[in-house]
Amino acid sequence: MDMAVIELSRLQFALTALYHFLFVPLTLGLSFILVIMESIYVMTGREIWRTVTRFWGKLFGINFVLGVATGITMEFQFGTNWSYFSHYVGDIFGAPLAIEGLMAFFLEATFVGLMFFGWDKLSKIGHLFTTFMVALGSNLSALWILVANGWMQHPVGSRFNPETMRMEVSDFMAVLFNPVAQAKFVHTVSAGYVCASVFVLGVSAWYLLKGKWVAVAKRSFTVAAAFGLASSLSVVVLGDESGYALTDNQKMKLAALEAMWHTEPAPAGIAVFGIPSLKGRDTRYEVKIPYVLGLISTRSLTGEVSGIFELVAKAQDRIENGIKAYDAVEKLKVDQKDMAAREAFERSKADLGYALLLKRFVADPRAATPQDIEKAAWSTVPNVPVMFWVFRVMAGLGFFFIAFFGAAFWMASVRGFDCDNGFCRVLLRAAVWIIPLPWIAIEFGWLLAEIGRQPWAIEGVLPTFLAASSLTVAQLWTTIIGFTLIYGALAVIEVRLMLAAIRKGPDEHHAPAPAPAGPSGYAPIPAE
Repeated sequence: MDMAVIELSRLQFALTALYHFLFVPLTLGLSFILVIMESIYVMTGREIWRTVTRFWGKLFGINFVLGVATGITMEFQFGTNWSYFSHYVGDIFGAPLAIEGLMAFFLEATFVGLMFFGWDKLSKIGHLFTTFMVALGSNLSALWILVANGWMQHPVGSRFNPETMRMEVSDFMAVLFNPVAQAKFVHTVSAGYVCASVFVLGVSAWYLLKGKWVAVAKRSFTVAAAFGLASSLSVVVLGDESGYALTDNQKMKLAALEAMWHTEPAPAGIAVFGIPSLKGRDTRYEVKIPYVLGLISTRSLTGEVSGIFELVAKAQDRIENGIKAYDAVEKLKVDQKDMAAREAFERSKADLGYALLLKRFVADPRAATPQDIEKAAWSTVPNVPVMFWVFRVMAGLGFFFIAFFGAAFWMASVRGFDCDNGFCRVLLRAAVWIIPLPWIAIEFGWLLAEIGRQPWAIEGVLPTFLAASSLTVAQLWTTIIGFTLIYGALAVIEVRLMLAAIRKGPDEHHAPAPAPAGPSGYAPIPAE
């Protein structure tokens, strides 16, 4: 397989996935923020909360439509760009995607119309129920997608069938309750809640600075600050759980994101700074905090975190053992009744995928030299410098959000938006400027998960370079350019619609007329 085709196929999928993931987190978070706001309306009966809910529901609807459209395109790529992937693992990978479509997507589609058009046709409780079902459907959709993605990271509940030469489901409950999938789900949806909270906080802050729609803005700001604080705390806690899952299931990814080249005495320290080098296979100018990594990743003072060199040595052993499984499979292709070959396969089948890594260097893995095996073993190391810094940016933003939401919640609940000392206005301006940051953290999280899995399409089972379709470079560039132009146009439309809805503001009569601007260009924040 031409490696240019592989890299372009990866680029195209990355572009469509990253683009799709611009809309998903906001949908996940806004859906439950709407549930909170409408619940307050149902409990208090105050019309202002109905206005608040309908305003943010309008922005949710704009974002929801584009999220659905881009998600459908992304799923089609498994058949067009990754046809061998679909053939080899489709029986397993396709099941969660099918359930996502039948259960979650249809659930959302059924209730989203009632949510938008049923305000005057349903009772308060009935409409709140529809809003909750939309939120539930959105999050169930994320669950099944992440079950599929989690299986790619940790392929449990499956086995290779030498009769069909494909992977098949052996335990669907193991696929569903995959620890990596569960950790990814709770971490991802919490990140979506943070994203939506920052968005609501920023837009509300802009209204307050301009003196517009103050009644709506204060309530929205307070809800977003409280929800965001809880969500940002959960992101960090659940991120720690994801790190713990890596210790057992994706040791190489953990070693790469920490740039840990050699196994350290337990408990290992965590690097807060360093300059990793793939060429030198070392990390220069490293600054470490003792014990922290060992405590996070093993929950003990004695647990060991494996280094890259040691993991490469283990990969080399698995490749050598996998060659035996590959030889057995080739014999079973000729004679399915060859019991000696079947017995040899059963002994070594867990390492068959590692033997397939050799196909990048030699046509027949059984003819591999020790040098080929060594190169294949080192190919299991992802891009360490990228992993190292992407993780630190993502984690740094996570801790920043905790501090920012804490300050915002204190200002809204304790100080009551008292801006006499200037702190309030500084925080409100900052809330507007940090709106893009959650998306940066989320996209970096996706990069960390997917780059960290390389060179595997399915961890330990199917190398990425074997998973792609037989396409040409010209075909891939044509579709990449086409998708970029179409998605670029959709992005402009999305942003213009969102900005127009924000400028128009809520359709209600509670807010006072805009206050005159002060010397700084911002209006004073009036009391309600």
